[in-house]
Amino acid sequence: MTLLSLSGTFGFPSLAGAVSAACGLYIILMMALMCVIIYSRQRKKAYILFSVAAIFIMTYEAMNLYSAGGGKMPLQGIVWQNTLEAAAFVLTNAAVFQLYRKLKRAGAWSLLLLGALLILPVGAWAAGILPSWISTANLVGFTLLYRLIVLTLSLVFIIPRIGQPKKFALGLLFYLLWLGCLWLRGDIPAEKGATSTVLWMSFLPLLYYTTLFLILFERIVELLQRIYRSSITDGLTGLYNRKYFSGRLRRYMEQGIRVSVIFCDIDNFKKLNDTQGHARADDVLKQVAQIMEEELDEIGLTGRYGGEELVAMVVDRRAKVGQVAERIRERVADESIVTISVGHSTLKKEMNPDELVKQADQAMYISKTTGKNKVTAYTAAEVKKKPCSTRTINMQSAIC
Repeated sequence: MTLLSLSGTFGFPSLAGAVSAACGLYIILMMALMCVIIYSRQRKKAYILFSVAAIFIMTYEAMNLYSAGGGKMPLQGIVWQNTLEAAAFVLTNAAVFQLYRKLKRAGAWSLLLLGALLILPVGAWAAGILPSWISTANLVGFTLLYRLIVLTLSLVFIIPRIGQPKKFALGLLFYLLWLGCLWLRGDIPAEKGATSTVLWMSFLPLLYYTTLFLILFERIVELLQRIYRSSITDGLTGLYNRKYFSGRLRRYMEQGIRVSVIFCDIDNFKKLNDTQGHARADDVLKQVAQIMEEELDEIGLTGRYGGEELVAMVVDRRAKVGQVAERIRERVADESIVTISVGHSTLKKEMNPDELVKQADQAMYISKTTGKNKVTAYTAAEVKKKPCSTRTINMQSAIC
């Protein structure tokens, strides 16, 4: 039971209660729709818990709307309303936790125990087997105390384990103020009950729902961004994958931007794999990728073309591609245990993206076959002097 349902007249407090209940219904409905849509694409239990909690919340907010409109809520309705509120609070807290962490067996049993602690006394009351000395008011008071216990447990166990602790703590603060208001004012309607209630207290539930909505929305955006990022990047190095890199290169060329491509190949990478293991080789590959990202920051972007081959495109007109390539080569030689062979080429008229990358690859192959650990700029005359390699032919990256 909330303050919204304490008022039984059509005065201003009832209008405030009706507005608050209607807004609460709308916010929760939006949350439920978001959860259903996201769950259809990403099967996560948190969205199920949020959806069930939303059904409970919309039910008791509909009761609030009925009371705020002048309807008289029977005592049995007040008990069920408080029970729904308590159950929804447990489910929303569990859902927030599962947005960030998987609920382990101990956590699942704890959640079931909390549910039983609420259901058993209310079920006994509904079945008429509750001791006579426990009044309806006592039962309503129990649901308030129950929510306070759940709130305390959430502060201790959930906040340290989720990604938005401040926002969640703020929501719990609004909920605590809401409980405190209910506790002080009393939850059973009386003749003179709610008319003296401070109006802004009626909107505490709205503040709580708003923080829940923001937590859910921010987490969904974060997960969608992560999914999108993983679809366009290489899982090991974090650089853009070949498909995305090629697509961006094509778009820049279509826009008439003068693009240069740098093609890098780590020297003796297979030997490194064989002698020091794949884990060490992966660390070296990530280190080289990080150096390239730092050097291309704000002037272009980088990608993994395949294996130990890394590529970059320079789109800033002020940057000189030869100097950028040489800085990358120097840093790799100074800061890592490997060297790289580098080639680069700049866009000319009537070229397509594949041809531009092929030219940079050809220039890299010249570096590889003339001593390694060097940078070569593409020139057609220089390429004609060198025979095509089996590797280059297989990748269709040489013009013989």
